[in-house]
Parts: sequence; C-alpha cells; structure tokens
Amino acid sequence: MQLSCNRAMFSSAFSIAASAVPSRTPKDILRNVFMSVTSAGVELVGTDQEMAIRYAVSGITTSSTGDALLPTQRMSSILRELQDEQLELTIDEQNITLKAASAKFRLTSEDPREYPPVPQFSDENYFRIPAPVFRQMIRRTTFATDTESTRYALGGLLLEFNEGIVTLAATDSRRLAVATAACEKHGTPESPSKATVVPTKAMSLLERSIDPQAEFVDIAVHENDVMMRSGSCVVYSRLVEGRFPRYRDVIPRSGNVNVPLPVGPFFAAVRQSQIITDEESRGVDFQFGGSMLTLSSQASAIGESKIELPIEYDHDEVKITFDPKYVADFLKVLGPETLVDLQLTDSDTAAVFRVEDSYTYVIMPLAQDR
Repeated sequence: MQLSCNRAMFSSAFSIAASAVPSRTPKDILRNVFMSVTSAGVELVGTDQEMAIRYAVSGITTSSTGDALLPTQRMSSILRELQDEQLELTIDEQNITLKAASAKFRLTSEDPREYPPVPQFSDENYFRIPAPVFRQMIRRTTFATDTESTRYALGGLLLEFNEGIVTLAATDSRRLAVATAACEKHGTPESPSKATVVPTKAMSLLERSIDPQAEFVDIAVHENDVMMRSGSCVVYSRLVEGRFPRYRDVIPRSGNVNVPLPVGPFFAAVRQSQIITDEESRGVDFQFGGSMLTLSSQASAIGESKIELPIEYDHDEVKITFDPKYVADFLKVLGPETLVDLQLTDSDTAAVFRVEDSYTYVIMPLAQDR
C-alpha cells in the first residue's frame, strides 16, 4: 500500500487521532493509530475503548486500499520533526516506510486485524447544532468539571435536549457553568430516560477537532453512549455513570444587586489580585461600593494587594470573598468586549454571572473569616 500526502495536513490529522490514544494501557495494540484506506478516502482512528475518534484525512493521493497500524509515539515524533512539504508512505504486512526529500524512516507495524472495532456514525435520527456555537458552549463549560472527583458524574458534562434547546452543564460542587443554544432535529431523535453525562475528555476532544469550516455538529444519544459528528471527525464516547446534581436548584432566582462588568478591565483586575495569594490564603475580597470595585488579598508569607476598578454601582456596600481562580476561569473564555451581569445577594450566597441569556456561571463564596 502506497500513499503520498501533504506532511503538514497529515501531521495535523494524525495529532487529532492520536489524542484519543491512551498514554498508559495494558493493551499494546491501543498504542497505535489505525489507518483505513478505502475508495472513499483515508481515515485515522484512535481509541482507549471508552472514547474514540475517527478523522477523515484530506490531501492524500493513493491508488491503494487496506488497513495499517501506525505506532503513535514514533509517528508523532517523525511528523513533528520533518520539514519537507511532501511525504510518501509505503506499507506492507510488517513495516511502514516514510520517505521525504531529506529523510527516510522504517518502522515495524502490528497486525491491524487485532485492532478493536470502533463505532461509525450511522444514526438517521440526531440533533444538530451550529458548529461554532457548540464549540463555544464546550469551552464555556468544560473547565468547571472535576475530573479528580470520586463522584464520577462531576467528571463530565450534562447534555440535555429540550424543546429545541440544547444545554451543557458542568460543576465541581463549588461552581457551576451552564450554556444553552438553539438546536434542530434530524428525523425523530429522543434522549434516553436517564441523564446524559459525557466525559470531559470526549467533549474537549470534539472541541479541538471541529474544523473551523464545519457548519454543524450532529449528536446521536444512546442509552450508554453518544456519537458526535462534525465535518471530518466523529467522536464516540461511553457515558459517565452516576447521578448529576440538580443544578437548576443551586442557581439563585434573583439577587439584591445587579452589577454590569466589562470583561477586559475586570479580568485584568482579577489577574492582578491573584498575585498575592497562596494555597493557604487563596481568597480575594471583592468589595462593591461607591462606584468602585475593590479587590483585596493578603498572604502572610507574601504580602498584600489592593486593586480598584471603577464600576457602575450605586447600592449599599457588599463584600464577598471568592477564589480568584474560579472567577478567572470564567472570564478567560469570554471576549474582552463582553459585558457580564453579576447578580449579588449577600456575602454568604452564591453569586451569579450571566452573559445574555445563553451563559450562566455560579460561584460559591469563601468564608470571610478564613
């Protein structure tokens, strides 16, 4: 089997497929990327058997068909270090030969027939969301999951479809991120009776793999797994077991004060406030009053800081303490020109950040007598 390809394009596609390959596994066969060459084109597949990605590669010329296993670590190193524009691959039963203008490599290869099967996207009934919108939703929620939690459902994102609206929700029990958008149906898809919680890793893989030119993300939800397709890629994942919290119950319905905050200057002030914090004293006091937001932090082994930011505020003073990392995580996924509406009740009640009607972020305050 012989192929000729653009090295940069093949390297980019290989990197995406390789991101689903486990770094540690007792099954050595999974350390490879599976390559399938058919009359329909070339596809690269990576899997850890809990999650998988299929990625269609463009820019390849071949008159051959067949399958091969590409050793992930060595192939990644070769593709990263080569500078040549074109690359030729010659594959037989035991060897892979890579030839460029300035270099030639020969690698041993395992039997592709030993590679486990990976599901195809064959559903005729699925939900459809604009790709740029869903990519933004993923970026705005994945950071709030807790991949280290023993409560497994917190290590994923809740995916809901209801009356033309798709919702992604993520929480680590100390904060909550919820993003919504309009969606369409293709055919007659139905969500399963139990909650659909998709692993954070699978959602992050999809977010990185969505082609900038892709129009839609198609999602087919099954009882125990989910298939997600966008442009050149298909991501498969088993669902997370466990009960996801009743997240709507923790969002305060209303507050005493609403404060408009432009992301650019607010984010700069929060980043400055983080400098004088440590593990023992990580809280920053956010004091609202007199048309000013004052951020104060203090750490015995470091020093103290005071940052002032003029804001629109003519209410009674409110002082609330946050972990600045949680505020910064939220602000970094927004454009600097974005206007955030902050809903405050008092120093002990969760604060709610809103961006229009499509994005809600809730943070629990820290105790002020820390």
